[in-house]
Amino acid sequence: MDRNLALDFVRVTEAAALASAKMVGKGDGKAADHEATEEMRKWLGDMEIAGKVVIGEGERDEAPMLYIGEELGKGGAEVDIAVDPLECTNSVAKGIPNSICVLAAAPRGSILHAPDIYMNKLAVGPAAKGKVDLDAPVADNIRAVAQALGKDVSEITVMMMDRPRHEKLQAEVIATGARVYLITDGDVAGAIAPSLPNSGVDMLMGIGAAPEGVLAAAALKCMGGEIQARLHFRNEQERERTEKMGIRDLERKYFQDDLVQGDHCFFAATGVTSGPLLDGVRFSKRGPITHSITMSADSGNIRYITTRHAFKKHNK
Repeated sequence: MDRNLALDFVRVTEAAALASAKMVGKGDGKAADHEATEEMRKWLGDMEIAGKVVIGEGERDEAPMLYIGEELGKGGAEVDIAVDPLECTNSVAKGIPNSICVLAAAPRGSILHAPDIYMNKLAVGPAAKGKVDLDAPVADNIRAVAQALGKDVSEITVMMMDRPRHEKLQAEVIATGARVYLITDGDVAGAIAPSLPNSGVDMLMGIGAAPEGVLAAAALKCMGGEIQARLHFRNEQERERTEKMGIRDLERKYFQDDLVQGDHCFFAATGVTSGPLLDGVRFSKRGPITHSITMSADSGNIRYITTRHAFKKHNK
């Protein structure tokens, strides 16, 4: 894929962030998500790509736009597109941290069409890559990360979603002496955080949404980090739906190179409310300011982009 597409994808996430940021703190996450989705679809539709949504807002009957299978673009490179137009809609509704607009893209057939179910995840940064195992005891993984980072176990910070399902996991982490960082939502940013040098997060553990795991995998391929994951089924219906999507090995342990295959992929995100990955949108007298990140797996380049948007020009 053309490397120039990376900047075009950032413009897509910027547009989504600008639209949804106007809804911060207004109590309507669905409306904010709708605004982000509309903008993202409009900008993707104007790109010179032959894009197909493989991770999106849901199946066609459930989502009016950016539905799985939707084709976007004016024609050009054939790409898979994975999107979360607004991760952490509740954060926008309540005006709290960690909401981002996210997009990943790779050549057609590269991105796993993950079902919209749960996934058990373990993510670490480049220094700990190859040193952990999703199936190993929690204490063993924490000690392995501590050794890889040259830290004491008591200095290791493990991020996880603040959910009742993680009470046992949280207790196991605390029993090792490590620290726990709970988040209300947003495990795309959470999985990326251990690969950032100054995030203060060393590991992500726990169960979150499978589509977000695929998005995180795209970023980690670019950053040299690692994610290990396995689909987590709550009932037999979820197993049957997964099999109908063509996934046969329901117990498979996935790595980032399984979730996003090949050496070519892009990842882009723009902050809506500030979090460990990005600052949120700020509105100034001269125009709104966005903070974004863009990455490319083939080059390994990671760019942080701060953009001041002219009020009259930031919407098409």
